[in-house]
Amino acid sequence: MAPGIPDPGKRGMETQKLDPTQMPTLLKPGEVLQGRYRIERVLGAGGMSTVYLALDLRFPSVRRLCALKEMISHIPDPRMRALAQQSFEREAAMLATLSHPAIPKIYDYFTEGERHYLVMEYIPGEDLETRLRRTEGMLPVEEVVSWAVQICDVLHYLHSQQPPIIFRDLKPSNIMVDPYGRVFLVDFGIAKVFQAGQRGTMIGTEGYSPPEQYRGIADPRTDIYALGATLHHLLTRQDPRLEPPFSFHERPIRRVNPAVPEALAQVIMRALEYDPDRRFQSAMEMKQALLAAMGMSAASRSPAIPSVRASSTPYRVKWVFACEDEIRSRPVAAEGMLFVTSYDHNVYALSAEDGKLRWKFAAEDGIGGAVAVAGDRLVVGSLDHRLYALRIQDGQLLWTMEAGGPIYTTPRIVAGVVFFGADDGFFYAVDLESGRVLWRVDLAAPIRSSAGFYGETLVVGVEDGGVYALDMRGNIRWQFTARRGVTASPWIDAELAVVGSWDWHVYALDARTGWAVWRFRTGRPVLSSPVAAEGVIYVGSADGFLYALNARTGNPNWRFQTGGQVNAPPLLLEGQVLVGSTDGRLYAVDARTGNALWSFQTEGPIVSAPEWWEGTLYVTSMDHRVYALSPVGA
Repeated sequence: MAPGIPDPGKRGMETQKLDPTQMPTLLKPGEVLQGRYRIERVLGAGGMSTVYLALDLRFPSVRRLCALKEMISHIPDPRMRALAQQSFEREAAMLATLSHPAIPKIYDYFTEGERHYLVMEYIPGEDLETRLRRTEGMLPVEEVVSWAVQICDVLHYLHSQQPPIIFRDLKPSNIMVDPYGRVFLVDFGIAKVFQAGQRGTMIGTEGYSPPEQYRGIADPRTDIYALGATLHHLLTRQDPRLEPPFSFHERPIRRVNPAVPEALAQVIMRALEYDPDRRFQSAMEMKQALLAAMGMSAASRSPAIPSVRASSTPYRVKWVFACEDEIRSRPVAAEGMLFVTSYDHNVYALSAEDGKLRWKFAAEDGIGGAVAVAGDRLVVGSLDHRLYALRIQDGQLLWTMEAGGPIYTTPRIVAGVVFFGADDGFFYAVDLESGRVLWRVDLAAPIRSSAGFYGETLVVGVEDGGVYALDMRGNIRWQFTARRGVTASPWIDAELAVVGSWDWHVYALDARTGWAVWRFRTGRPVLSSPVAAEGVIYVGSADGFLYALNARTGNPNWRFQTGGQVNAPPLLLEGQVLVGSTDGRLYAVDARTGNALWSFQTEGPIVSAPEWWEGTLYVTSMDHRVYALSPVGA
């Protein structure tokens, strides 16, 4: 199944097989619907619908992608055909009324002949069934709990609607996770507005649905059971669709996976109680139980945003520039211009002074990393597998080099050589002048960490947990292995290499040997790239904290709590630490004490570092915008 959409087919309690000779013809790449949506490729196909990746032609200057869900009324049974169409129309109407970060946005709904279409936000990533299938061994318990907590949040949102909305089909294939670990709930085809005492159709997915759903009864506790079944599946790899119904209590979690804490196993089994009255009565109650089972309080997972008055912010908005999709990389200033990349496939060159567009260049797919600038050219990688070299004055393409997989990393340029890793598992050295590959080394797993440099040594992390130190010729000097992937970029000097990992730890390694000097455990995965100054390591964590660690011992000097995950790298500026959070704020913290100084609010998560250039602070946000902030009074 392609990333970005779960299998749209249902393996439900009410299904109907289609005659293969009557199956409708798939749309072909290049076909255009409504004079607007050009088909790129099929993302997934099932018995009731097909999902395509499509390009929205109404935005000719950018590549705006969307997911196009198609239902064709070719089901032989009139009753089933009517039911499928009602489900499709209900999904469109329901999504149009919902607004939550974990629910994909709906853009359009239309019909052409017997084909009905739903145009939705395209989510890069994969569903949890795919993640489980491609993972060897057991999934990390901490990561599964992180997903579960996010699912509880979106279920709470749905159940809090008036009247409540019951999802009714929670399962791994209907839960997407993006490259940043954010969860999305997809496929609202059978979600239903709850009305007390009302019975409905017996619909759902065998194994995940509770007993009462077989009798046509669904309330918020229905989704609680399905979440418990999903967690049991993810933590044991036992597919409930292949087991006797309602047999979870005969298959204890810890018998299969001893790494699961007993307290967590008890939480899941309570969610799976046969009697709804014995389950958790709300998603928030289950969330609190999950956090308590992992030794965390709800307050520590949902910290309050520090109270900072707008008037106390020492900056004013100088200008704002809007892209057509999310910005997940830091802006880069050079030669009077600000270079910004976006998932709308574009590199934007803006005037650093007034934000006016100088030029833009479109890749064939989204761009997740920042540009690297050297001399008169910049280099950038794309999810289309290509590395591009552009002339910074006008964006003219100088050369391209194709890797064997998507490029999420920000390239590094040292002494006329471009260094970068790709999802094909190779780390490359490319000549800046010609684009010729000088060497490549196979690190055996996707590389989404940009390299850290010091002297003749570069250090890079790998998604299987490996951390490698290479010399400038590609020879491996040493290797260290964390328990989970390393996506954050390492920081290195003559003595230490510091890296964060998905295993919730920050590691300080001897820069000469790779031996661990110390490690520090945070409350969640570490995707924030560390920075250091005056013997202090500054690094964020998905637990919502910015940490200041003693570089020699790893002991915390202080920690600062934000209102969301801190996946962005910090920026040190004049005694302040500036760091973004998924709550949409950029925070300024006193580097010595950890006290809050001021904050700036955007309308989307901030997952990249800001840029400071000639008296202006530049901030990018996943709200699609670039903000230029100048000091008040300047």
